[in-house]
Amino acid sequence: MVTAKSKPITLKEFLALPETKPASEYSDGKIIQKPMPKGKHSTIQGELITTVNSALKTQKIARAFPELRCTFGGRSIVPDVTVFKWDRIPRDTNGEIADTFPIAPDWTIEILSPDQGYTRVTKNILHCLDNGTQLGWLIDPQEQCVLVYFLQQQPAFLELATDILPVPDFASSFQLTVGALFGWLLE
Repeated sequence: MVTAKSKPITLKEFLALPETKPASEYSDGKIIQKPMPKGKHSTIQGELITTVNSALKTQKIARAFPELRCTFGGRSIVPDVTVFKWDRIPRDTNGEIADTFPIAPDWTIEILSPDQGYTRVTKNILHCLDNGTQLGWLIDPQEQCVLVYFLQQQPAFLELATDILPVPDFASSFQLTVGALFGWLLE
């Protein structure tokens, strides 16, 4: 849903607004509210974060975050899952994880909701790639497929249960097949 405004809003004005549930994103002077996650979306998101963190966080390689606002390149977006390499996680003066993430994630993952189109989500993934993200996944639970977006390379369409999903180089210890990903919906 796009918020109606008589004139475009600035990024600074957007960031001063209270957070919404579900989250709103900012792009090109417009506020766009994300759809409310549903069962399949939430299941995949939760399992994916747990699985990525089990493989990467324990070794202090990277950490996955759910619905984390990232503001960079003139936009403020909230991907379903962001993964940051350990040494790039913004920290405050106490060494704790910061509240504000003014950088692009190293890996961005979006999970398509039933009432959401590919265009806006793809636009966010491409924005991430243009600003330093290494890899993007667009997971479609309805079609049970994954579009993988690489830097300066044609996307890959994966739908076979045996297809192994590509991951960024830093995440080479993490492996997941399309079948395992969508198998979470049967548990």
